[in-house]
Amino acid sequence: MKYTTPEQIGLSSSDVLNFYKDLERYRFSTHGVLMMRGDQVFSECYYAPFHRDFKHRMYSVSKSFVSIAIGFCEQDGLLSLDDPMTKYFQDYENEHWNDKLCEMTIRDMLRMETAREKSGVNWFTSGTTDRTEVYFRKEADKYPGCINQYDSSGSYMLGVIAERLTGKPFLEYLKDKVLREIGFSEDAYCILAPGGHSFGDSGVMCSTEDLLRFARFVLNGGTYNGKRYLNEAYVKAATTMSVCSDDYDFGTHGAFGYGYQFWGAPENCFAMLGMGTQVALCDPKHDFIFAINSDNQGNTAHYEMLYEALYRNIIRKLSDEPLPENAAAVTALRSFEGSAKLFSLSESAFPDFFRRISGKTFVCDPAPMKWKWFRLDLGEDAGTITYENAQGEKSFRFGYGYNIFDKFPEENYADMVATIPCPGHRYDAAFSADFPETQKLRIRVQIIDKYFGNLGMVFGFKDEDRVSIRMSKKAEAFLNEYEGIMNAKA
Repeated sequence: MKYTTPEQIGLSSSDVLNFYKDLERYRFSTHGVLMMRGDQVFSECYYAPFHRDFKHRMYSVSKSFVSIAIGFCEQDGLLSLDDPMTKYFQDYENEHWNDKLCEMTIRDMLRMETAREKSGVNWFTSGTTDRTEVYFRKEADKYPGCINQYDSSGSYMLGVIAERLTGKPFLEYLKDKVLREIGFSEDAYCILAPGGHSFGDSGVMCSTEDLLRFARFVLNGGTYNGKRYLNEAYVKAATTMSVCSDDYDFGTHGAFGYGYQFWGAPENCFAMLGMGTQVALCDPKHDFIFAINSDNQGNTAHYEMLYEALYRNIIRKLSDEPLPENAAAVTALRSFEGSAKLFSLSESAFPDFFRRISGKTFVCDPAPMKWKWFRLDLGEDAGTITYENAQGEKSFRFGYGYNIFDKFPEENYADMVATIPCPGHRYDAAFSADFPETQKLRIRVQIIDKYFGNLGMVFGFKDEDRVSIRMSKKAEAFLNEYEGIMNAKA
């Protein structure tokens, strides 16, 4: 990677810093950011404890990797985009194979114009040992090639096709074809789905720099450093927004069209988008790439907020000529980039009320969380919650206005195979808290592992002996034991 200042590529360092400040103002939980124009990186920022080499979950950005794998399969003569998808799954034929499903082509699947109005059966809760089989448990809903509808499981099935044809995980196939040569991490991988195929619609694990390199390859139309790897026709079709992706034309992030597992973005840009704000946005006009990894699950406007800050501070201010160097602005930017930390709840005054609560044991009424009791032990700058749930006694510490990093106490969550419990396995997490009202404690738990999620716990005390608790989780298929309303008494 080549590095330079923002001024050298036609942008003020102050504007870049303002972009980062906007993300802070929006209360974003940002993990890593890279910005590149041409072949030069002009901003790189990791929010501790995240770092350059961290292999981050890409979530639905993974779909764009699958698309490029399908492009290579076509280039290698292994398939045609006009093949019916059922051609590759004859061993799964059953009574649900109707005419709509059998007419669905690989191209329809790439364009999210599948025969599914929704993804069909929820495989997360299906108890399956073979996710591929789940796709055929329900009849198709609509004629393929007609209406765009997000079908994540359809993207998974595309990855399965690539793996069945190549005999290897699709990400390894991509490494052989291009990723290894463009500097992509050799230890990047993809989480598996039940049955052994890659979790291709959500499970790619790579660094922010890997994402940037992949985006550069795509923005270059299938070339890297002047060498062609994938034919231009496929990449152009993949990144051309030929599909209407919004029924209302509201102008939200999803209203700018769809290609082959790539999204349209404002002002003729295109993007790879993943849950929680995994984004690689490519701007052909300015030869600009923006890559970010985050976890803003639960913020329903996170894409819109990101785009607003990115276009206002960066894209619309890109000049075709270098700007005069501003040493003070560059220093301020580099200082921020070098000291950024993961979001936490903000510091607030410690109310006297909670000094009287500290150390009390509260017995819980029956509730979805199945807590028997809990106790808050509250110091002046950090606290501990201890509780007993269905797994037994557990505890964790939290900082007031800062994160304490530890394992989340719940055990047996999935690891390398999604939805499959891994005995004793726990996720890395960040714990912070604040006191938004004089009798209210708020705890924010951020899961920062192969799987990302947010947990909010609000303890609202009626008095020193009675409390109502709400727990809200935003995570793909875990933290279910921490959701609901609960009452307790001292």
